[in-house]
Amino acid sequence: MDDRRILGAVLAGGRATRFGSDKAMARMADGRTLIDHATAGLAPHVVTVVLCGREGGLPDRPAPDLGPLGGLNAALRHALDQGFTGVLTTGCDMPFYPTGLPAKLIGEGAAILKGQQLLGWWPAMLAPELDAHLAEDNNRSIHGWLDRISARVVDMPGLILPNINRPEDLAAL
Repeated sequence: MDDRRILGAVLAGGRATRFGSDKAMARMADGRTLIDHATAGLAPHVVTVVLCGREGGLPDRPAPDLGPLGGLNAALRHALDQGFTGVLTTGCDMPFYPTGLPAKLIGEGAAILKGQQLLGWWPAMLAPELDAHLAEDNNRSIHGWLDRISARVVDMPGLILPNINRPEDLAAL
């Protein structure tokens, strides 16, 4: 890990409509929850990990039900207020975090892994910009936010990551 203070954030505020229940608390074959796996994957790369959008974690900002941007906004504001350089994110439905990913993501400006927009690097200084974006009349999609800030897209050819959206995805894993 480099000398920057990096916050880890597990975005876990979704409604899990495709999963049918709280997928963050779904258990993998080893008995640990998806959110436990996501947290453990981020932990070696950051100073501390926060949960976003869940009871006991940071509440979505500025309000619930804004999708991943509400959780990201909470993490960015927390990072800025607490003196972190930036935030590495993952979704609660991403049980594996590639070891080499932070080295590819962390740099100038925001960056995401190709095809996995929740696996990203977000400089803390983006907090006011995301506040402004969420205050405007727009569809609040993560894609619109990525376009607005001209996020870099990092490719890791050959990397296949499971994303758990349905019970059968978890069973197949």
